Amino acid sequence: MKILSPVFRNKRRIPSKYSCDGENINPPLQFFGVPEEAKSLALIMDDPDAVSGTWVHWLVWNIDASVLSIAEDSVPLGAMEGVTSSGLAGYGGPCPPLGTHRYFFKLFALNYKLDLSMDADRRRVEKAMEGHIIGKAELIGLYAR
Repeated sequence: MKILSPVFRNKRRIPSKYSCDGENINPPLQFFGVPEEAKSLALIMDDPDAVSGTWVHWLVWNIDASVLSIAEDSVPLGAMEGVTSSGLAGYGGPCPPLGTHRYFFKLFALNYKLDLSMDADRRRVEKAMEGHIIGKAELIGLYAR
């Protein structure tokens, strides 16, 4: 399974359009090789380089397994967004205070749909995914202000 973006390559700079310095919208993403038996997909975007510990920028789950991409500034129909480290649901782009940070876009193929409310955070999403992950892919973007 793979996750790619047409606007930045793995371990390369995320364009500022997708950060707090720009429009702060999610970049387009493309998915390849999702297992046929997958029932849904989940996406976690985080920054392990944050001073306060890993910072969650975006949580999306119950993406239909037939979805092959997420368009710029959008969430797939029927998918749910959870609460990020900012305390809000939805995408929050890169906004590091100092230095270059790494932003991990982690895609998970699951053998079922998650039964979670929209106030779910990363801990609850990861707990619900336990034992149900049948595929995983990762894309890393870099950003410095």
